[in-house]
Amino acid sequence: MKKLPLGVQNFRKIVEGDYVYVDKTNYVYDIINKASYYFLSRPRRFGKSLLLDTIAEAFSGDKELFKGLYIYDTDYSFERHPVIRLDMSNIVNRTSDTLESALREALLKQINSEGFDISSSLSSDLFKNLIMELHEKYGKRVVVLIDEYDKPMLDQLNNIEVAEANRDVLRDFYGILKSMDPHLQLTFLTGVTKFTKTSVFSGLNNLLDITLMEDYANVCGIEVDALDCYFSEHIDDLASQKNFKCSSSLRDEILAWYDGYSWDGETKLINPFSLLSLFMKKRIYSFWYASGTPSFLIKLLKDKPSSYMDLDDLDMSESALDSVDIRKMSAAPLLFQAGYLTVESVNYDPPPAYYKLRMPNLEVKEAFNLNIISEFTESDYAFTESSYRKLKQLLQSGNLEGILSILKSLFASIPHQLHVNREAYYHSIFYAIMTILGFDIEAEISVSGGRIDATLELADNVYVMEFKYLDCPVDVSADVKRNAIDKALDAGMAQIVGKGYANKFKNSNKTVRRAVLVFTGRDEIEMRVE
Repeated sequence: MKKLPLGVQNFRKIVEGDYVYVDKTNYVYDIINKASYYFLSRPRRFGKSLLLDTIAEAFSGDKELFKGLYIYDTDYSFERHPVIRLDMSNIVNRTSDTLESALREALLKQINSEGFDISSSLSSDLFKNLIMELHEKYGKRVVVLIDEYDKPMLDQLNNIEVAEANRDVLRDFYGILKSMDPHLQLTFLTGVTKFTKTSVFSGLNNLLDITLMEDYANVCGIEVDALDCYFSEHIDDLASQKNFKCSSSLRDEILAWYDGYSWDGETKLINPFSLLSLFMKKRIYSFWYASGTPSFLIKLLKDKPSSYMDLDDLDMSESALDSVDIRKMSAAPLLFQAGYLTVESVNYDPPPAYYKLRMPNLEVKEAFNLNIISEFTESDYAFTESSYRKLKQLLQSGNLEGILSILKSLFASIPHQLHVNREAYYHSIFYAIMTILGFDIEAEISVSGGRIDATLELADNVYVMEFKYLDCPVDVSADVKRNAIDKALDAGMAQIVGKGYANKFKNSNKTVRRAVLVFTGRDEIEMRVE
């Protein structure tokens, strides 16, 4: 069996070391021949760095390195060109000054290695002069490859002022590339997010954005057919060790956990990092999610908890998905660009195109929702997982009192200083819990009489749910609080009945039950089911 390139992003090492390489050189050929300036957004650990390294090697002049791959038998000349590689994930970015200094240091390493006499206090000037000197020295136009272009901004999103200052440094830095066109053969930038072009690429407005182009939908990631072609031996090996009845059942489990990513709504892709981790560690686990979740995403959802319930079955225009503004961030575009949502389908008629989004697979769905509960309640992950297991058992047995007890313990773990007097906060946590458990729950459903807070469908029952929040003073008497809770429970039931919320399910052949949850804060939750 070929070795597994987990963590290996060097194309030459993969080929010469007899590692598995899923051939993407057909895309490399197109990229080299169709345009000169490119931008690609893909989630972290999805193959962007390896793609750039493969492009760099295609300009190394070593044709034999590509023997047996698509590009080897094309008309590509494999002419050697000088290459500038910048990995922005390795650039210090705590402040705009440290970012500027780190950029200068990275460029000076290549300047010194080439023996050039270039000096400047500005990284953009060093960049510009390095490109011109390389063109003159080698007589060939320069290839510029920038990986994780947005890392200096992403790292500082919890401090907007620093993020904006870093953006300004990068705008000046990337901005010189357009004026260098006579000296450039190819320019390719990758990143996770697509910050508005006016803010980062105002001076570089000639980039071809291939993020949502159908021709490049599969430029990163592993297609299902490639799973059988490149990894069949690894599947057989793992199936025999884990005592699966047959490799096909393991294959189905792999697809359920790690497949499902799409950028065109047609073909589905497997997360390469998770797949390789599975074969190396020989167990199903949330490998990609555990490798790092951007803290700014969780903070954004905590600040706007109602946005969490809007993530299922989203419809968004291409322009809405296309960019993110540092000062006006919304959850859905960021979650899509970061890999927590994917394209289920695309509607091109009438224009503009609209994209239906969903969570891609079990890995993302389960790990993300568990993390939401843990972060929203600020309870530790072990407590959250334990609560999850108990809730599943209680729901299966129909023990509503037990369910209420677990919910109380989760809500009780919310620190006083983070306690939010909003129904949406509690609604979000409840929604996350039910989603993790695999139940068919929908939030904020529009019906003729209004909007249902949530519906939960089980095998034989449908729960039509209403959430109420009571802002009770700390020193209020028990009798007054009890009376207020009873009134809220009555009002919730009356609302469900009066607005005909249950009518949606009258022909479902299931028992429709009305459920009202009243929150008065932390561990004080009351539930009535009729």
